[in-house]
Amino acid sequence: MTTKTLVSRRTVLEIGATLGLTLSGTAAAAAAKPGGNAKPGGAKPGEKKRKDDEIGPGEDLMREHGVLRRVLLVYGEAARRLEGAAEFDVSAVQKCARLVRTFIEDYHEKQEEEVLFPRFERAHKLVELVSVLRAQHQAGRRTTERIQGLAIAGVFKDAERRRQLRAELAAFIRMYEPHAAREDTVLFPALHDIVTDSEYDALGEEFERREHKQFGEDGFEHAVSEVDAIEKTLGIEDLAQFTPK
Repeated sequence: MTTKTLVSRRTVLEIGATLGLTLSGTAAAAAAKPGGNAKPGGAKPGEKKRKDDEIGPGEDLMREHGVLRRVLLVYGEAARRLEGAAEFDVSAVQKCARLVRTFIEDYHEKQEEEVLFPRFERAHKLVELVSVLRAQHQAGRRTTERIQGLAIAGVFKDAERRRQLRAELAAFIRMYEPHAAREDTVLFPALHDIVTDSEYDALGEEFERREHKQFGEDGFEHAVSEVDAIEKTLGIEDLAQFTPK
């Protein structure tokens, strides 16, 4: 073996040892810093982050719209079956209407009417849109009441009642699809323009307090579970079945 080869190998070993020490020192320094072992996202070891802490008022309202849209899916499937000769468990419609009443109308929309809409009106921003949204909330409540009165076991034996229920379901869907879309894409994003960052955060906390007061700790999760169970009674819980062939 030549002298040149020995020198070359010795150099490689020396460099490797130096790198090892450098990396070890860097890791030790990082561990010694406060929060050095923090997980991505800033959470420290042993620190449990509450899931609601990251949800702002806009996201909170939008995910509640997700529950509404799943109700619209149930209503659409029920209307389709009412149009044909197929019978189904009409209690699915009744349960959905109850969920709309408790979670959407008496909670979600009430928050919008008491907390959100007044801020836009005071700021003189999107006032015309807010006026239409308020009117649609009232129209939705009247439609829900009619749906609850029509969605009874004998509906399949009464052609006129069947027709009326299908019409009410279609009317509810026709109004709430653009209603929710306009809030998600116009109203909720504009909230940032009329409140400060601290006010925006405070709104999120207020929404959370309201949810816990009305439903307990898991109001949203409970609503999702309810609509999931309703979908299963109609056999429409599998998302893959909606994929075009």
